[in-house]
Amino acid sequence: MSIEIKVPPVGESITEVVLSRWVKNDGEAVEMDEVIAELESDKATFELTAEQAGTLKIVAAEGDTLAIGAVVCQIEDGGAAAPKAAEEAAPAAQKPAADQAAAPVPERTGDSYATGTPSPSAGKILAEKGVDPASVKGTGVDGRITKEDAVSAQKAAQPAAKVEAPKAAVAAPVAGSRNERKEKMSPLRKTVAKRLVTVKNETAMLTTFNEVNMKPVMDLRGKYKDQFKEKYGVGLGFMSFFTKAVCEALKDFPSVNARIDGESVVFNDFADISIAVSAPKGLVVPVIRNAESMSLAQIEKTVIELATKARDSKLTIEEMTGGTFTITNGGVFGSMMSTPIINAPQSAILGMHNIIERPVAEKGEVVIRPMMYLALSYDHRIIDGRESVGFLVRVKQLLEDPARLLLGI
Repeated sequence: MSIEIKVPPVGESITEVVLSRWVKNDGEAVEMDEVIAELESDKATFELTAEQAGTLKIVAAEGDTLAIGAVVCQIEDGGAAAPKAAEEAAPAAQKPAADQAAAPVPERTGDSYATGTPSPSAGKILAEKGVDPASVKGTGVDGRITKEDAVSAQKAAQPAAKVEAPKAAVAAPVAGSRNERKEKMSPLRKTVAKRLVTVKNETAMLTTFNEVNMKPVMDLRGKYKDQFKEKYGVGLGFMSFFTKAVCEALKDFPSVNARIDGESVVFNDFADISIAVSAPKGLVVPVIRNAESMSLAQIEKTVIELATKARDSKLTIEEMTGGTFTITNGGVFGSMMSTPIINAPQSAILGMHNIIERPVAEKGEVVIRPMMYLALSYDHRIIDGRESVGFLVRVKQLLEDPARLLLGI
């Protein structure tokens, strides 16, 4: 008995998926609940498992777009089918070499030209006619060309002179490789592209900038990083400080944590912070739920967990939906400054950048400090300039005096 494995429902808004990779091969034995393929939607990658033990019979090919409920494969009872190649591997029996040597040489067919020489009289006639003796079939003994053969021989028609076509101009060689390749966009990449264009077209997006002196945070990390890791088992990174600073600033500027719903504005009394993560198949944005109530250690653990899942394509749809504000860190790639695009339906996104030592003025003196540019992109339809600048200044103040993050002031 065999059963059909179909595309399972993977989300309310998802109607189709792409079969990105077969983990098991056709005809291979599979176990119950063993992963046999990977399915990719416009939001995440999912594993397809075997619903019974047996032999896999593939129906859909890699790269196929399948609707929810479509048949992906079948699993038949029993072990793995014997490979067809092994059944067909036996070569046909060969004849002994002695038999091959004894095989008679095939006679020359009637269409073959004789190799005999013409008689003197036949040769004279052929010479007068301009006929090549090699083109005449002889009827004499041992294929000798007779006089009668020469008389009846006709001069072969001379092939028409070939007229060479003009040679096409040869393009000058170009140094280096100039190969092109075309790849189909993944569902995730298509969705990201579509959403980014929608945000640009449907929001009044502006970006405001500021800079922050990272020395206080770096000094605090350097002083307590060993004790922090020993106690909590995770390193003390910058993301936890930025997340805490954002959560505190959102309390003072609630419109930055809101979204537009039709003709209404939805305000949130919680902070679900989306963290942009670069994954193998594109940018994903997992969410830290209720980040406002988390400690630095809890935030660090959650960030590491979500980033690991993103790299392994293990994030679920629930882990990537419902954020109220996004933080993206282009500084890990060396970005000095950028204007991040809002993660709809959210109304704002904070961009972190590279930390560079620069000369700055402090108390009338020029000093060298590790500085970072911050960028806040926001939807001007819901967030005014005063609120956007005030929010970014509040984040700057908290980062330049991190004791406030611990005291909540």
